[in-house]
Amino acid sequence: MNDNNYDTLSEALNDLKKRGYTEDFNLKGDCIACPSLQLELRPEEFEVDEVHRFEGMSYPGDNSVVYAISSRDRAIKGVLTDAYGAYAEAITPEMAQKLRA
Repeated sequence: MNDNNYDTLSEALNDLKKRGYTEDFNLKGDCIACPSLQLELRPEEFEVDEVHRFEGMSYPGDNSVVYAISSRDRAIKGVLTDAYGAYAEAITPEMAQKLRA
């Protein structure tokens, strides 16, 4: 799922954007939302194409993960960034299974 090795979160985001992951998704409890398209995708409506984790050097709150996500029909591609570990967002079991698998 992860063929690229990135040193920084910004490097990952820039490369993913160049590769067509242009939308920004926000994590909600039971879906991901794309405000620019006024769209919400439930777990069964999207695929996680890549996952990249980054650890903060000195503060655990800096731990983050970026997901490269596409809609089932691959018409919409974007990124979702989140913290992981103790600082991760509270989400439904279905969303957790989709994102944490």
